[in-house]
Amino acid sequence: MKNKDSIIATAKQTINMEGHAVLNLSNLVDYDFAEAVQLIYNSKGRVIITGVGKSAVIANKIVATLNSTGTPSIFMHAADAIHGDLGLILKDDIVMCISKSGNTPEIKVLIPLIKGGKNKIIAITGQKESYLGEQADFIINSYVEKEACPNNLAPTTSTTAQLVIGDALAMCLLELRSFSSNDFAKYHPGGSLGKKLYLRVEDISAVNQKPKVEKHTSIKNVIIEMTEKMLGVTAVVENDAIVGIITDGDLRRMLSKVDDFSSLTAKDIMGKNPKRIDANAMAVDAKELMEIHGISQLLVEQNGKYAGVVHLHDLVKEGII
Repeated sequence: MKNKDSIIATAKQTINMEGHAVLNLSNLVDYDFAEAVQLIYNSKGRVIITGVGKSAVIANKIVATLNSTGTPSIFMHAADAIHGDLGLILKDDIVMCISKSGNTPEIKVLIPLIKGGKNKIIAITGQKESYLGEQADFIINSYVEKEACPNNLAPTTSTTAQLVIGDALAMCLLELRSFSSNDFAKYHPGGSLGKKLYLRVEDISAVNQKPKVEKHTSIKNVIIEMTEKMLGVTAVVENDAIVGIITDGDLRRMLSKVDDFSSLTAKDIMGKNPKRIDANAMAVDAKELMEIHGISQLLVEQNGKYAGVVHLHDLVKEGII
């Protein structure tokens, strides 16, 4: 049984070997890579990405990355393609085949069928002289000297190289399309990444209650309002405009100073010039304001009028924090 130092040494060796292989990929990028990117960018169709074994797993990931960055893509398993799935390839589609050796039986059967349909073929392979390399219209070289596997068998370094090439393709296409953060949000509406890019303060505050009192409201009624609305805060308003804020902390400080608050009103304990944010601001901006000022609530206003409250807990619930 290996000791801890031996395990750490193996891990470092694997990482260093794969890191070296990835860095070497930049020396293999040539005009075929650039022309393949231009072909995809100018295409009216989709990118059909295929492979077998571990290369099929990498193909799935590249499909996901391309789809999320504006390039419509579909995964097609090479083995399934020759048993019916070939029908998903349309006239304008581009087929990208991923294979370390470029000589797998499935690829040798599949390539002539694709060429029969006149679809362009992009190969990602570590063997340019392979069957796939010779038949493809464009070759992207994913050559690695050795797998990280000590037996040089398990796909490790080679699949890492394929993955990096997929990312490089996606980023080149992203730049060509001038793909912005707003575009990204359209493709990621359900995740926390997307929410940071599209969720606005009003989307959150609109579902909250709107605690508010006036300057002359008694402290008793202030407490009732804050208790009922359950946000730990209330706005103090005048003609619907924010003139102050009262928090749980303000109430505690008041009680520590006075025994009888029956004669006090909201204006006696309110904080003036409270931190506020516009309803149309991004929710992530509300997060930054709270962090800067060390607070857990912000009053929301719209067109100069009080519009509600956004609470730290709301941002946590939405995945912004």
